[in-house]
Amino acid sequence: MPAHGSKAKWGTIHLMPSPDQKTAIVTGGLAGIGLAIAQALAQNGFRVALGARRADDPALQARIRDQIGADAIIHRLDVCRESSVEDFCQMVRAETGSIDVLVNAAGISVHQTVSGHDLRDWQDVINTNLTGPFLMTRACLPGMIAAGWGRIVNIASTAARTAVADYPAYCASKSGLLGLTRAVALEGAPHGVTCVAVSPTWVETDMLRQSAEIMAKSAERSTEDEIAALAKANPQNRLVQPGEIAALVAFCALTPRPR
Repeated sequence: MPAHGSKAKWGTIHLMPSPDQKTAIVTGGLAGIGLAIAQALAQNGFRVALGARRADDPALQARIRDQIGADAIIHRLDVCRESSVEDFCQMVRAETGSIDVLVNAAGISVHQTVSGHDLRDWQDVINTNLTGPFLMTRACLPGMIAAGWGRIVNIASTAARTAVADYPAYCASKSGLLGLTRAVALEGAPHGVTCVAVSPTWVETDMLRQSAEIMAKSAERSTEDEIAALAKANPQNRLVQPGEIAALVAFCALTPRPR
């Protein structure tokens, strides 16, 4: 599940990428976990392509390039729309020649009970968190199989297994993402394509803070008290930093081709 800005610099691992590990797509890469992942991959020599709905903002593009590098590809992408996904992936291939790594990090959540859940809100979460990774994977996987190498990393959540009260759509979408990950892993394995899921606990991002504000209101306590409770619920007894997740994703992306 989500929280606020990153402080620790966990993402600066340096593993030498092989020449064919050149281009990495990160969805939802303009903030939080996605941005930290994009930074870690760029630091390790990847040409990074970021796709998000807000990517058309020139000021935001400039700020992201300052953090990732001037050669970063930043383009509008709606992972819920088939045509947007196809156009984005075609554009990345045209500019870089290949898509070697895909990180599905775009995600949303809504705070509602099952009995009172709005159908449109349910569909928005499922479409973003599950259908989006499916569409992105479907667009990228054939090229990886043809090349004999590829890495797909899905950002799931411990909520897929343990659940979180009043977040049924989020929990269901992340459970589905684990199933999709396993299916893609089986399909890609004979062709040198690996698909894995990373399942964080509570991570310090803006998304978590937004969730904490809603949960705090329901519990009639302060947002800071709610965030402290979420931190205590983590096995680490603190909030996970986005850079910690990014370091793990970079490790997965940089796993060399077996000789």
